[in-house]
Amino acid sequence: MATLSARWTRLASSERLGRSSQSLSVLRSQAWVFGGELLPREPVDNRLDVIELKSPAAITLEAPTKAPSPRVGVASAALKEALYLFSGRGGLAMAPIEEKGALWRYTPNQSLWDLIEPANPSTPYPSGRSYHSMTSDGNDNFYVHSGCPEKGRLSDLWSFNVESKIWTELPPAPPPARGGASITFSSRKLYRMNGFDGNSEQGGAIDVLDLAIHTWSTISFTPDGVHGPEPRSVSTLLSVKVKGRDFLLTLFGERDPSSLGHAGAGKMLGDIWAFDLERKEWTKVEPKGDTPLPRGWFGADVMVDDDGEHAVIIHGGLADDNSRLGDVWKLQFD
Repeated sequence: MATLSARWTRLASSERLGRSSQSLSVLRSQAWVFGGELLPREPVDNRLDVIELKSPAAITLEAPTKAPSPRVGVASAALKEALYLFSGRGGLAMAPIEEKGALWRYTPNQSLWDLIEPANPSTPYPSGRSYHSMTSDGNDNFYVHSGCPEKGRLSDLWSFNVESKIWTELPPAPPPARGGASITFSSRKLYRMNGFDGNSEQGGAIDVLDLAIHTWSTISFTPDGVHGPEPRSVSTLLSVKVKGRDFLLTLFGERDPSSLGHAGAGKMLGDIWAFDLERKEWTKVEPKGDTPLPRGWFGADVMVDDDGEHAVIIHGGLADDNSRLGDVWKLQFD
């Protein structure tokens, strides 16, 4: 079994950054945070918070007249020097924000929000949702998966091409439908893990969509916390390269849901697991030094350093005591 050496570095922390159910995407050396909540289903506001990752500092930008409405359970991804957001929940009501397949795009070098609408409004598009997952292929496409409509949960998967502005529905992921799942892209494949189906957290499987043939397969493992990560939801799944090898990284998340539902905190996990895509095996990562508190409902993305090394950035989330965290951390591999 491969071993991975890593360390955490605390980059920033503030009352302003305290929140859960937000989105976070990294563009070059900046992490962009949008949305989230301090109280259940009450959005913070619609201002962007920017964390400078090389010389740690955080600033809050004023929202222009044209900007996304405040929201929680929103998903974002970065592509071509811009940040893209899709849907989310706008307040106490369970109904998601419905924007008819449009995405919000923020371009930092212009300090500008644009609403990117589908080229043909009569063609199918993904319905509004919250607690969905989103990733990009680093080229022209975004992928949006599952999440929570007003009632129930979804298992659908859609791609959006930013050049043609066309949505394409792809084969749905293996059941059950779920919210709080995680997806990531690596080498023309999408990987999906975890989530909550309304009764229990999902685990023991990495579902893989080969985008060349649009066919799902499943890599099964023992989710006992020894041979592989325990089941969880509202965690993260990231594609990272460490010393030339490709890994999937899953960390943190909620293990047992609260009896209060979204209004409470369940058991939060603080572990980190790396899956070697070539060897098809899990390794538990035990970082050196200080470590972040266990959490779920947080933001996470990958930062690529100037030398091409990958690091993981996490922000905020919900702690075991139901408090919202406002810290930012960087996980680097030695």
